[in-house]
Order: sequence, then C-alpha cells, then structure tokens
Amino acid sequence: MTAQMPMQPIPYKALVEGEDYWVIDDVLPDALAVRERCMRKKTWELGAPYTKQVWPGMRAIPCLEPDELEIVEAKVRELTGASKLWVQQSPDGGRLNHNCVQVVGEREGTIKPHTDSRALARYAAVLYLTPDIPPHCGTAFYRQRMADGTLAGNLVAAPHNNLVDAFGTRFVAPDTFVEDVRVPARFNRLLMYKANIRPGRMAA
Repeated sequence: MTAQMPMQPIPYKALVEGEDYWVIDDVLPDALAVRERCMRKKTWELGAPYTKQVWPGMRAIPCLEPDELEIVEAKVRELTGASKLWVQQSPDGGRLNHNCVQVVGEREGTIKPHTDSRALARYAAVLYLTPDIPPHCGTAFYRQRMADGTLAGNLVAAPHNNLVDAFGTRFVAPDTFVEDVRVPARFNRLLMYKANIRPGRMAA
C-alpha cells in the first residue's frame, strides 16, 4: 500500500474587495430575459451526481449573447485595468469552458473548494440569475486547515498551477477547508475574483 503524501501548506493572503475580488450588482440591463432564454435551452450537459463530471447539476454554452458579454467584459476591464480579455487555449489545443449557464438543484451540489489553473486563467466569475435566490447560496472563499488544526493558506502561487500541485497530493481530509470570506448571492450580481484564490459555491 502506498502511503498518502501529507498536504503542504500554501501561502495566505487576507482577501480585499476591489483587489482580490469584486462585487458588481445590477450588471445586466435585463437579467430576467437572459435567465428565461437560458432556461429554454435544449443543449444541457449533465454533471454530478448523474455523470463522472466534478461539477454539479447541468450546464450549457453560451449563457450570454455577444452584446451582453461585452457589458460584463467592459466592467471587468474597468475594474481590473486589463486592456483586453480572451479565452486561453489549453496545452492540448482545447478551449476552456467559458460563458456557461449552470443550474444546480438543492440536492445536486455540495461545497467544493477549488481554484482554476494559473496556467489557463487569471480571473473567474459567477453571475447569479435566480431572482429569489437566498443570500446564503452565494460564494465563499476558503483557506487550509492543517492536520494539527492550524490555519494555512488560500492561494496557488508559482511555481504551482493548481491545488494538486500546491498541496503535493490529490487526496485531503474532508475538514481541510475553512470558510474565510463569504459573498452573499443576489439576483443580477456578478462576483469576479482572481482565479488562484480558493472559492466554493454554497449549497441551498
């Protein structure tokens, strides 16, 4: 039997709104029309618990039309100072999943802290399109709790590109993650954050 490698601590940064994450309310002029159009889609792909995908519920592409996406991207460029935004290609030539609409039922999702790959993304975002969404169904950012109970980090930093690389192991204890900062959900709220910090969607 192969011994499991102990999890390595990663760097910690106290997250600052406007520097590490951004909250933009009422981002779309007609978010309800966007929701209604998306819910009429017939091209849904199923995730967990119905398939072996790690993401929950079902999703489809695209969510936003080009003019709607430009509204969001213009706000992102304004807030971050980025001159342009683009979808990075993965080393195998594939494209990242981008501009997805995702629907997750109450019993389909669990809190799953993660980061995006530093090699493929600088920013990530979620746009809430459920009109009556409870505030507690938002997004939280997490940090490590080591085996001895001490709190550690929340960032994937160079030379690592993802959590598996940074932790030095793929398997961690269920109580490894501790909530650090929570952003409540709100209809037509855009939450954008640096892709190397560790979020997790909150269950209903």
